[in-house]
Amino acid sequence: MKLIVRILAAWCVLFIYSVDVIAQSKEDWSSALDSARAKEDGKKDSVILSAKYIRYATLDMLKKGTYTRQIDTSHHNYQYYNPQNLPWNPSVNLGAYGLATRDLLFQPKKTIGFQSGFTALERYLLNPDSVQYFRARARYSELSAVGFFFNDQVFRARVAQNINSQWNMNVDFHSTKTDGFYLGQNYSDLKASVASWYESKNNRYNLLINAVFNRLDAMENGSITEDLPFAPGNRQSPDRFIPKFYDASNTNIPRSKWWDNSFFLRQSLYLGRLDTIDKGKPTMQIHPTNSMAHNTRIRRQTYNFFKNKDDENAALPYNNRALALNNDKTLITNVSNEFEYNFFLRGKSVFKNEAKLNLAFQHDMNWVEQNQLDSMRYYNNTSAYPQPLKKLPDSTTFDRFYQNGIVKGELGYKFSDRLDFSLKANQIVFGHNFGDFLYEAKADISMGDKIGKVTLSAYSQNKSPEMVFENLNYTYGKWNDLDLKKTKIQNLGFQYANPMLGFHGKVEYFLMNNYTYFEELSNPQNDPKKDKWIVPAQLDKANLLKVTVGQKFKLNHFTFDNLVVYQKTDQQNTLAVPELYTWHSLYYSNLFYKVIDYSIGLDAKFNTPYANPNYSIGTGQFYNAYKQIEFSTYPIMDLWITANIQRVNMFLSYNFLNQNFYPHGYYTVRRYPMNSANFRFGISWKFYD
Repeated sequence: MKLIVRILAAWCVLFIYSVDVIAQSKEDWSSALDSARAKEDGKKDSVILSAKYIRYATLDMLKKGTYTRQIDTSHHNYQYYNPQNLPWNPSVNLGAYGLATRDLLFQPKKTIGFQSGFTALERYLLNPDSVQYFRARARYSELSAVGFFFNDQVFRARVAQNINSQWNMNVDFHSTKTDGFYLGQNYSDLKASVASWYESKNNRYNLLINAVFNRLDAMENGSITEDLPFAPGNRQSPDRFIPKFYDASNTNIPRSKWWDNSFFLRQSLYLGRLDTIDKGKPTMQIHPTNSMAHNTRIRRQTYNFFKNKDDENAALPYNNRALALNNDKTLITNVSNEFEYNFFLRGKSVFKNEAKLNLAFQHDMNWVEQNQLDSMRYYNNTSAYPQPLKKLPDSTTFDRFYQNGIVKGELGYKFSDRLDFSLKANQIVFGHNFGDFLYEAKADISMGDKIGKVTLSAYSQNKSPEMVFENLNYTYGKWNDLDLKKTKIQNLGFQYANPMLGFHGKVEYFLMNNYTYFEELSNPQNDPKKDKWIVPAQLDKANLLKVTVGQKFKLNHFTFDNLVVYQKTDQQNTLAVPELYTWHSLYYSNLFYKVIDYSIGLDAKFNTPYANPNYSIGTGQFYNAYKQIEFSTYPIMDLWITANIQRVNMFLSYNFLNQNFYPHGYYTVRRYPMNSANFRFGISWKFYD
């Protein structure tokens, strides 16, 4: 009955917004008439009825020149608000929004140098390099909320304002609070960014500033005690299953807490001739022939595992010195400075031949500290530190300083819009990760709209293992200075895309040496004291072939999107990836009374069985079990509707609808059942006049 009431309430909101926006369209028509009269009277027109004047740029865009993109006002893909459930980047996770997540498909990171190795919650972070810098002719704001009558309360607010014609500031605020499906799956976050973009009147000097704040808090319930939650005799609401860690107040349940705060400043100066396109228009582009830039980054990251409850159900590894109170922390402070010089050689036309040379030097400094509650001091003097006392002494068990000097270079040549070739090299020339490198080559060959575009790519990577593989000083994971070998990856890629046919495909081959991962301790005698203890491991050699094919079919108002990924490797169990993943989406789109643009669709995704990973809550890492298990896999289907009315986007979705007939549940991570069937509703409203 509650579910029916929620659905009716959501549809009432949709109806009310529809009526309200139809009424607003009449008001906008009146405003347009007032604007026309104002023009006739010689007054300045302040009415802006188009989003084409609300534009933004990112750091990567502004490294090449000065140009902007228009904001996206469509409702396409709005239903994929959850970063765990992106069809083009699927994941394995603990079964609820905000909990630990790992990529389902194989996609190694092309990074070198110092990396922390904590990745379980990184999909939920605001990234300083992804901050958008706005140019808005009028004040721009946006409100977005998911939840209302259903779980997953996800709120976002954005405001962008021109201080003057050269200077814009914008603020983003995110807040999330979810209860999950099973007990002890609560998640909350507070995230915000403040950004500023200043451009001089002569268009030669640009100043970018952003400050980003992240606070994530994810409960760790240790999975549920029931081994067969989907058996016919156990069919009940998920919140009736008791988890391994349970506290009605949720105060003492284990949790992973992340803090990630950063400050970024970039100053760039254009020298020599400036080539300008669409001068004076919103689409104006400025392409320099010489530019210099300096980037400064300061970042403070804290990864914390906390609990204040006895492990009565063996969710954690056996440790006879572990206290009920546990507070393991890793603190990382990074200061980075980068100097860039870019040179472009081109003819009178920007779209003709162009040669480019980019050089950069980056210096990174990292201070790393790991500490935990000092259990030795507690056991030696229990009277001074009684168990109920929450404030126990901390012990700093690891304190290191790392620095790296990185030389970067790029050489490229572009022939009209037909050929774009580039070579990139990143090399660490001194410091802790000396010898790390990433060399890349890429060629885009365009053969016209009808034939499509071919992309050839290759890269060679030599990277040090992440810090968490080399050094960890936690209660439930301890190793130091393992002196692991560098991971080597060789990659070859071929890609073809034809937008007219709705087709894109990519073939990649990976050759890897010393691939680094976590595995459970060898335990042939099934010793419970060794259960769930993990250690870093390296794979001598692995080959992987990855084929990705996407095809979009359109017939009148119907669209059929398809994505198929095939992964074949000689180390399928170690890499823990499925051989086949497919996603399909069939939807109908139309206009309702020429006002409401809507789509109604059905999604289905499926992957073949694979060696499902385990999750270590004490370290926040996914790992391969000593005795691996392959869970059965099934198609998972979602029903959804999205709509746009003027500046309002909405969606209503019913996820995992086939739970009502088959299957009754499934796993992606061992011992952690995935979400049950659920409704979600969201609405977003943009204001820009």
